[in-house]
Amino acid sequence: MEQRAELRKQRVVSAGSGEGLSISDVILVGVLLAAGAVLKFFVGSLFSVGMKPNFIIAMYCLSILIIRPKFKEAAVIGLLAGAICQFFPGTPYLNFVSELVGAVVMAAFMRIPSGKGRFSLMPVISTFISTLASGFTFIAAMYLIFYAGANVKPVPLAIFLGIIFGTAAINSVIVQILYVPLKLALKKGQDQQ
Repeated sequence: MEQRAELRKQRVVSAGSGEGLSISDVILVGVLLAAGAVLKFFVGSLFSVGMKPNFIIAMYCLSILIIRPKFKEAAVIGLLAGAICQFFPGTPYLNFVSELVGAVVMAAFMRIPSGKGRFSLMPVISTFISTLASGFTFIAAMYLIFYAGANVKPVPLAIFLGIIFGTAAINSVIVQILYVPLKLALKKGQDQQ
């Protein structure tokens, strides 16, 4: 009898709380980053001026805004975004650092309690500052790696500041516009399951 009770105890599987992102969260991040890459490739090439949207940053900000990951998960999202950026022309490897910083800054904003009203400015503010963090990290790393100790006259910082602030403004508008419909669509999809 005692042996049967022991066997029953062994068969019980404890249902602990799952750690990490759910499968649907991972799929959402993947789809949004892929959409960001496609948009950056096709739509980004239509802009010939310095200020243009960085759809990859906008999409990881949007995904972090929706799924609200932990810092380590946001860091992985940032590294994935940095890896995707390697497929585009530009400065190799710097995006790993800059997108990591941008994603972690975005995750930090998700820890700030926001009002539950009908309209929130959290998407526009957090995306703007996260894009600035990514852009400033990129510029700092670029200056450190390429211009430190070199006998080269660096590009004036004012040019980069205009690009960074312009990109941050465009990204924040994109995320603000897409956040509510995407959140509603995902909530509706979850209710039907």
